[in-house]
Amino acid sequence: MRTVEPTPWLIVLAALGLAGCATSSLDLAPAAPDRPWQPQTTAAGDIVPGPPRTGATAQGAGYTLPNSAGLASVDLAAALEPNHAYTLPELIDLAETSNPLTRIAWNDARNAALAAGIAKVAYLPQLTATAMGGYQAAGGSQSTLLGNASTSENIHGTVSVLSLQWLLFDFGGRRARVDAATHLSVAANVAFTAVHQQVIHAVSIAYYAYEAAWAREQTAQQSLDNADGILVAARARVKHGVATVVEVAQATQNRAQANLVKVQADGALSDSYNNLISALGISPLSKPAIAPLASQALSPALHQSVDKIVTDAIARRPDVQGAYALEEANQAKIRAAEASFMPKVFLSATAAYGTGSTAITAIPPVGDQAATVNLAGSRRSGSVFLGVTIPLYDGGLRSAVLMQARNDADSASAQLTRTRQEAVRQVVAAQSTLSTSLASNAAAKELVAAAQTTYDAAFAAYRHGVGSITEALLAQNQLIAAQDAYADSYSAALSAAASLALATGEIGTTTANGEPNW
Repeated sequence: MRTVEPTPWLIVLAALGLAGCATSSLDLAPAAPDRPWQPQTTAAGDIVPGPPRTGATAQGAGYTLPNSAGLASVDLAAALEPNHAYTLPELIDLAETSNPLTRIAWNDARNAALAAGIAKVAYLPQLTATAMGGYQAAGGSQSTLLGNASTSENIHGTVSVLSLQWLLFDFGGRRARVDAATHLSVAANVAFTAVHQQVIHAVSIAYYAYEAAWAREQTAQQSLDNADGILVAARARVKHGVATVVEVAQATQNRAQANLVKVQADGALSDSYNNLISALGISPLSKPAIAPLASQALSPALHQSVDKIVTDAIARRPDVQGAYALEEANQAKIRAAEASFMPKVFLSATAAYGTGSTAITAIPPVGDQAATVNLAGSRRSGSVFLGVTIPLYDGGLRSAVLMQARNDADSASAQLTRTRQEAVRQVVAAQSTLSTSLASNAAAKELVAAAQTTYDAAFAAYRHGVGSITEALLAQNQLIAAQDAYADSYSAALSAAASLALATGEIGTTTANGEPNW
């Protein structure tokens, strides 16, 4: 038979066709940098792969994406107890249960634990069963002195193979990989704890900010009530001829100013409530009732010496413990890389059975070695091998991996040092902030008492005709400012205590009655 040779033109056309296949996917991208991308969509509006739409259907859409029916859904509101006001411990429990961050961290920890289990599988033998059937037909012809002779051959049959592979000894490579995986599991578990601590801190800070906003709203309402009282008194004085219309105008202006402050306080309270819902990690449509913070005196015990707490903080903080676990994991990776230079002792066994005209014997792969297969064996075969595989040359691959492992270990050690230093800095800063907040709260408490006395006296004097409206208005504004300062300082002190608890790694602890221990 004469073989048909492909012409050069056919070869060139085939090459051009293959070359065009890769660049043709550019049709999926926007046509120009200054033109909107109009994607292909289904009837429901879901975006599907394909070239951008053109023509009349793409005109006027601009840079707005189509509405996707599959995405047009909002998370349902969280299941909340009706007619129940949630305290801070209950809000923290709700956040730990509902916040997606805690579930993500949990899944990461579980995956790290599974990775440790996968590494331990290397100690077990690998057993594989293979079954296959085949049919092969061959034919041909040749010219002889007696004429043309043709031949044909048909081969068919089935082959079943059972193979065993067991790595017996590898100079600690498996042990090192298991150690690395278990240390990474510890790091993931530490990160899981750190996420919970961060969620607790975020909820606490948002709750204290909400309480401060609520106190400001109450103060603004009181200011509005006081402004109404001053306006009533001014009108009464004008009615009795002992005041002027200027005083009424001043009192009216003061009342309008107080009303503006009240509106702004209502808006700030709404914003802080939304921030608290966001910190909880629940649907924004959820509307839990928030229990007021029980008023309590700030304990002087919150002010401790930095030297007393920094040592415990370094040993307890999740980031320090996580950095230490990562350092240990990288040291184990060095041992695993070093073990790759050593020989490996393996056990291999096969049992094969073939029917028809085919048969197979096989040695399964060991390490980087390829499997050995022979299709021309007997109908039944079995083999057991005890061998050693010795790596001789790989172009420097193992050396590069070892260098990478050592570099990673050095970086992990440096990261641990940096984490320790950053932890000390955060503890010192948090303790300083707490000390300032406690001092500010004490000063604001004294200021509120003095401002209240001044306002009561100035308002009483004005109402009885022996004081001026200017003094009454000034005393009112100073009282409001003092009350706001006290609310802010109280919230700041509690927030600083929570931040110090986070910095020292103690934020997850609670008191006997379930309250946060700070």
